[in-house]
Amino acid sequence: MLLEALIFQPDREVPRAPRGVEERWITTADGVRLHAWFAAGRAEGPTLVWSHGNGGNIAGRADVLLALARAGLNVLAYDYRGYGKSGGRPTEAGVYRDAEAAYDHLRGNGVRAQRIVSFGESLGGAVSIRLATTRPCASVAVVSTFTRMRDVAYHHFGLAALIVGSQFDSLARLRRLTVPLFVAHGDRDEVVPFALGKQLYNAAPEPKRFLTVTGAHHNDVFWSTELLDAIVAFARETAG
Repeated sequence: MLLEALIFQPDREVPRAPRGVEERWITTADGVRLHAWFAAGRAEGPTLVWSHGNGGNIAGRADVLLALARAGLNVLAYDYRGYGKSGGRPTEAGVYRDAEAAYDHLRGNGVRAQRIVSFGESLGGAVSIRLATTRPCASVAVVSTFTRMRDVAYHHFGLAALIVGSQFDSLARLRRLTVPLFVAHGDRDEVVPFALGKQLYNAAPEPKRFLTVTGAHHNDVFWSTELLDAIVAFARETAG
């Protein structure tokens, strides 16, 4: 319980969905009701299932969601249990179920697996990599993410990181990844060190690509038009 309180930092306040965004509700396999936003791009274009970071909620990246939709991508951004308007309380196992429910919602609405890109930011990158090992998809794209939660904790807290154990271990899952991977990281990231993003990339099987977002920190990385253009290009190439 204490560890989960340290990892998950939800914001329960969600403003009205912006113009051009459809509000959706999704029920998980274990009965938790999740809140989501869907922004439509091109009908037959790639569809991102977006797993956000450990703080805030879906509203924090509304401008990015709309920018990707204007570029032709369909985007389903959902809130984990305990975040925003979603019910329940977040746990590692729980947020994995939430990602699967978001994916299953898309499939139930006629989106083909070959059109789905599992997309995640920070902690959501670990969620997205795990999703791609349990559900078929076209590709995975992660931004500002890490190898293992323990590695991030060690950077900030030293040996106290041992209490984190094996939580959110993307390194252990990479060997099961069978689709193209895109990794992007700001070279001034003060939360998740750039070196961890690079280490994650180096450990991944081909095909893969890496983008260094020059001058970007953890929370301003999406200000980069280069990053947004690269995400769009990767999604079109692998799921378009």
